[in-house]
Amino acid sequence: CKFEGFVTKGCFRVFTLDEDGKEHVLYFATKDWWITDIDSFTNQKPSFLTIQALEDSEVLLINHADKEHLYEQIPQVEKLFRVMTQKTLVSLQRRMIANLSQTADDRYLNFIEKYPEIAQKLTNLQLASYLGISHEFLSKIRSKIASK
Repeated sequence: CKFEGFVTKGCFRVFTLDEDGKEHVLYFATKDWWITDIDSFTNQKPSFLTIQALEDSEVLLINHADKEHLYEQIPQVEKLFRVMTQKTLVSLQRRMIANLSQTADDRYLNFIEKYPEIAQKLTNLQLASYLGISHEFLSKIRSKIASK
């Protein structure tokens, strides 16, 4: 991953494929979100993730060398990125806990409540992959909720 990006317009998904070719969505990024494969970018090694635009998008990019230069020249930038990284880790930790402790129904309801603008842009397959369920099961969840 040669760049870290800041989304100014559009929506992206970050995902990986398992050995069977099944997609696993790690996260979606929309306006004002950062997007990268942090492992690949930080350690300058090949990426296991794919980043795909889901609609016409615009992204501001910074490469590894320029980011390191900014850190050295402007200490406040390093602090900013540290705080952003901490917030990202908190978010990922909360997502992991939710995936381990909540039902698929609750994960779906929480996602559409927290990210309604993203949910409207996704296919059933993309959202199901993020939630860790099949698209058929997601359809059943949606039908059950609609009938209430």
